[in-house]
Formats: sequence, C-alpha cells, structure tokens
Amino acid sequence: MREATAWARRRATLPAMTQQEVTTLAQGRFLKLVRQGTWEYAVRVNARGAAAIVAVTDDGKLVLIEQPRAALGKPVIELPAGLVGDEEGMEEEEMEAAAGRELVEETGFEAAKVELVAEGPTSPGLTSECIALVVATGLRRVGAGGGTPSEQITVFEVPLDEVEAFLREQSDRGRAIDIKVYAGLYFARGLAKKAV
Repeated sequence: MREATAWARRRATLPAMTQQEVTTLAQGRFLKLVRQGTWEYAVRVNARGAAAIVAVTDDGKLVLIEQPRAALGKPVIELPAGLVGDEEGMEEEEMEAAAGRELVEETGFEAAKVELVAEGPTSPGLTSECIALVVATGLRRVGAGGGTPSEQITVFEVPLDEVEAFLREQSDRGRAIDIKVYAGLYFARGLAKKAV
C-alpha cells in the first residue's frame, strides 16, 4: 500500500521527529492510523494524493458540489475533488488527469485546461495528506455529473460575486462549508481579474 503523494517523497528530508519509528494502530481500505513518537495521525493509503478543483465557467461561475459526509453527519458544500492514482491500473495517473476525471465524474464538466496553483497539507495535526489545488477552465458540459453510484452529489454553478451569500445561505440550512472553498474562491477571483 502506498502513502499519499508529497509526504512519502519528502519524508527523508524532514527533521528528526519525523524519522521516529512509525507504528500502525489500525488500517482500513483508504486510511491507516499510525503512532510516531507521541503523535497519532491518519495516513491515506491506496492513492498518491488528492486534488481539489477550482472550476470556473466561461461566464464567471464557480462550480461547487454538495455531498453528505459521514464524518460530519451532514451535507458539505465543497470544491469538486478526488484521489490521484487510486483506481486499479491507474496508480501512476498524473494529478491533472485525475483532477479532470474527477471533475467530469462529479460535475459533468470537462475542462480544456487544468493548472496546478497550490499544494499543501489539509490538516497537519491530524493527517499526513497533502492536496493539490488546481484551476480548471474552458469548461463544457459533457454529462450530468453526480458522482459514482455510491455518491449523492448535487452540483451548483454560483456567480463569483454571489458565492459568499450562497455559502451563508447553505450554512443557515445546516450545511457545513469546506474551508477549501474559500481558498478556491481566492484563485477563481484572481482568474477573473486576469480575464478583465
């Protein structure tokens, strides 16, 4: 089983704390819980990483999704996202290709261009997982989206100048808002400024 993307590659160059012995406490299909010194944290297995997609339509709308998340016990408003190299036979899949695949699967949009804009840890006190943030442009609808049969994904297209109001409304309706949406909004607005 493979550890997630950047963590596995960078581990050898990190300070001595990260060179302590790692003990596996439990392991499932997608995560393992480990102890290293006095730290306990989760490690993603069976994937090389993850990508979150800042998808912006030609008419200036941010594509967001809503899906139920068992860990929170409620629906979450998120950027489209997915794992990289998690499918059998595609273990060496490039991040941009995985992001494009996930965008089509979850939203029904295909991107003409996918560009890496940032990469970093999602919750460094809890997990070694790093995520790539990509901007997807030149979108065209090629399907309905909605995810795989096991997912319950709803797609939203929100004008950039209405995203904060939309998120407040969704929060008032009891939805959690994934914090990465705000990072995505930063890059989406930067893209919009370049277009003007």
